[in-house]
Amino acid sequence: MLRSLFLAAAGSSRLERLVESAPVSKGFVRRFIAGSAGDALRVSRELADDGLAVTLDHLREDTRTAEQAAAVRQEYVTILGRLREAGLTPAAEVSLKLSALGQRIDEKLALEHAHAICAAAAEAGTTVTLDAEDHTTTDAMFETLLELRRDFPETGATLQAHLRRTEGDCRELATAGSRVRLCKGAYAEPESVAFQSALDVDKSFVRCLNILMSGEGYPMVATHDPRLIAIGEDRARWFDRSTGEYEFQLLYGVRPDEQARLAAGGHTVRVYLPYGDQWYGYLMRRIAERPVRVLTSKK
Repeated sequence: MLRSLFLAAAGSSRLERLVESAPVSKGFVRRFIAGSAGDALRVSRELADDGLAVTLDHLREDTRTAEQAAAVRQEYVTILGRLREAGLTPAAEVSLKLSALGQRIDEKLALEHAHAICAAAAEAGTTVTLDAEDHTTTDAMFETLLELRRDFPETGATLQAHLRRTEGDCRELATAGSRVRLCKGAYAEPESVAFQSALDVDKSFVRCLNILMSGEGYPMVATHDPRLIAIGEDRARWFDRSTGEYEFQLLYGVRPDEQARLAAGGHTVRVYLPYGDQWYGYLMRRIAERPVRVLTSKK
C-alpha cells in the first residue's frame, strides 16, 4: 500500500510543488541528497575519507529539449573534471540516466552525449554506470551500452530484479570485465513484465545474484535488505570471489552503519550519491522501495 502511494506521488506534479515548498522538506532532503555540485564534492570527500567509494548522480528528470540534454552532458563533464582535480577518482564514478540526455526525443543524440561523458570519465580515471529506468527503456539502454562498450568496455549497466526478463539479461552480461549493478527496481511496472510481490522480487534478486556471482563479470550488489546483503556475502564466499571482484552499493543517507560495517569487513562499498535540485521524483521512488527504512533512517 505505502509503496503504491509513493510511486503514484512520484508522478504527481501538483504534489511535487506542494512538497518542494514545504519548510520541513529541506532538512529531510539533505539527509539523502547533496544540493549543489560543490556539496556533492564535499560529501564525496567525506565518504572517501571513511573508506567508501562513491557514484554521483546528477538529478535530472523529464528532459524535453536538446538544450536541456546538452546542459546535462556539460554538468557531467564538469563534475568529472572537478573529481579528478580533487583527487577523488577512481574512488568516485558517475551514474547516468539516458533519459536525462534526451533519449526519449533523440536516441542518437543521447548516445553522443553519453559517449562524451564516458570519454570525460576515462580522462578523469574513472567510470560510468548507466542507470535503469522503466521497462520501456531497457532495450534502448542495452543498445546504448553495447555501443559505449566498444570504446569504453568498463561502462556499467543496472539491472532490476523485479523485471521478469532480468535473469536472461544477467546471463548475457555476466562476462569478463562486465560491471553490472543489480537492484530490486524502483518503478511501477505492469504484472506482464514485472513481479508484483516482494517475495517474488527477492527470489528473482537471489537467482540473478547467483548468475552474476558465478559469472566472469563484476557484480555490484545494490540493496539495503539485510537478508539479501547476507546472501550476497555468502555467495561471494561460495564462488570464491576476492573482495576486489564485487562490491556492495547503498544509497546515501540510508543505513550508514551497515555501510561502515561492510567496509570494515573488507568489502568494497559504493555510496550512491544524488545531487541537484530536481530531487522529487528520485526521492519518492526511493521511499517507495522501502518506506519504513528510508523514513526512519538516521545519518
